[in-house]
This record gives sequence, structure tokens and C-alpha cells, in this order.
Amino acid sequence: MTTLDVVAVDPRTDPCWHGLAAGPHGSLFTAPGWISAICETYGFTPEGRLAVDSDGRVLGGFAWVPVRDIRGERLLSLPFSDRAEPPLVDPTTWPVLAGPALAAGPHLTVRCLDGAAPTTDPRFTEVGEAAWHGTPLGPSPDELRSRFHPSVRRNIATAEREEVRVVTSTSLESVRVYHGLHVALRRHKYRLLAQPLAFFEQVWKNFAADNAIVTAIAYLEGRPIAGAIYLVWQDVLYYKFGASLAGYLSVRPNDAVHWAAIQWATDRGLGLLDWGLSDLTQSGLVAYKRKWASFERRIATLSSGERERNAEADDLLTEITKLFVADGVSDEITTRAGALLYRYFC
Repeated sequence: MTTLDVVAVDPRTDPCWHGLAAGPHGSLFTAPGWISAICETYGFTPEGRLAVDSDGRVLGGFAWVPVRDIRGERLLSLPFSDRAEPPLVDPTTWPVLAGPALAAGPHLTVRCLDGAAPTTDPRFTEVGEAAWHGTPLGPSPDELRSRFHPSVRRNIATAEREEVRVVTSTSLESVRVYHGLHVALRRHKYRLLAQPLAFFEQVWKNFAADNAIVTAIAYLEGRPIAGAIYLVWQDVLYYKFGASLAGYLSVRPNDAVHWAAIQWATDRGLGLLDWGLSDLTQSGLVAYKRKWASFERRIATLSSGERERNAEADDLLTEITKLFVADGVSDEITTRAGALLYRYFC
């Protein structure tokens, strides 16, 4: 029987963790740059463990973030992430890797793709489910376009006919343009606060050096009307953030944005577009992604136990949010409120 050592590491800086995250079992959400962006923005300190055998081989890893705030104490793997299935070369290492986090308590949440080792762990209960979609990018752009649902092809043609212009850029300024659209969408459509600009700037800082972040902005008559931010990890393009102005949806700017990003990714030789998490209650969003995607899976949210919630703090945050997204409040104030409060929503 193989003897395993469990080694504590910082997943932001440890080279062995980087190697795991960059391998076939890792993803954007276990990448050091992503974990760093979250922790640097919100003041978190991540924990990480590696399983190492007697020959010095790293067989798996697990990372989480302890959160202690007005809403209580909890452990998350990982906050503000679509999913974070642990990168396991050997899935049998999962029970020992999860042990330190479970011992730290009081409540551990893991979100991962169906079939990942945590989903069969009896110490966890599934408390939520979401959709995930993927589109292989191998063929040429023209071949890809022919594979999309007919409505997608019509929408792309509509955007072209209406002279929607999409600019793809790796600059920080394009991220800032996108953030303005993001704040407006979150506020006016969902009545929610947006992630702070500082978070997007940290994401850019951690991925721009490798040319691994691209922002696509759709313009009509010089005005930005839609946009999205995509990140690259290994050979995958991750669609991470998207926003558009409601008054311009008839010219199909979102389809134009995604089509431009797909062409950008194909030119770079990337192999997959990861469409990210979609809440199953958002049936329109799920249906939209299905028209582009070739396959669909599920993302499970797992919990190690009942979380003790601070109902008073939760209610207070809900009421404060309503005040800052109310009609008549400026986008500037809403933006500042998001910068102050968003860290509590994980």
C-alpha cells in the first residue's frame, strides 16, 4: 500500500500546485492566478494540501478559503468560482486531502463537475445543481459557424447586417469599459450589486502577462452596448463575465461578441470554449448556451453539514443592496457599494 504525505502549500505560489492545476485534472478555477485575484481583492488567505507518495510524486491537491465575517464562519472551495473540482491524478487521494478542511470546520462547501471525486464522498450532501456547457473549437471558424443552431447563425448575420462592430482586446482599458456594462446589467436587470472594478483589475493583472485574458466589446454607432470577458487556461477559453444593454438586444450584440471571441480562440489554436455555470432556474440562459454548445453536464454544490447562518446579517445585506440599486441612485454610488459589500456574498 502506498504511503501518502499530506503537505500544506499556498496554491497561489507553490510550483507543484501550479503543475497540478496546469495538468489534465485542473481548471481555471484552481489556477494560481484565479485564486490570487480572488484573495488579493477580498483579503482572503487560501489553504492548500498536496498528496505526495513515498517516491515524491504529487498525486492530488485540494484548496479552500476560510471566510470569517458578519455572516459567520465557513470554508469554501473556492469563493466566487463556477466550480473547483480538486485536481487529482489519483482520485483515491481525495478522502485524505479533504480531511484537514473537514477538521477545520465548521462548514465546507465544494462545487464541482459531476463525476468528480467529492460527488461520491458520503461526508458531503448535494445542496445545489447547475448546468455546464462546452463547445469544441477544433475546426475553422466557418466550419464551427455551420454547426451552431440556426438561430445563432441568424443572430450573427443580424448583428453583421446592423453593423454591430466587435473589438477584441487584451488591454486593461477594455476591462474597464466592460465593467461599466456589468454594473448596469447587475443593477437594472437583477437588482444586485456588481463585483468591484478592483477584482477585474486583479484578474487582468494575473492573466495579462500570459496574454490569457481577452475582452470583446460590441459597439453600435460608437457606443458600447455589450461585452464579455474570457480567460485562457491551458487550451481552454473560459467565458467568465457577460453584459449587455437591454435596449439594444434586437441587433444581437451578444451573439456578435461570442462569435468574435470564438474566432479569436480558434486563431490561437484553443481546443474548447467553457461556457461556465448556469443556474437551472435561468431557463433562458441555459437554452441560449445550448444553441452554441456541443455537450452539457451538471455542476454539483456539495456541503459537509448544515451551515449556521446569521439571519440578521443576511437580512441587513439584502436591505442595503435594495437601497443601493434603487431607481434614482447613481451608477457611481452603486459601484462604490459593490466595492464595499461584495466580499460578503460568497
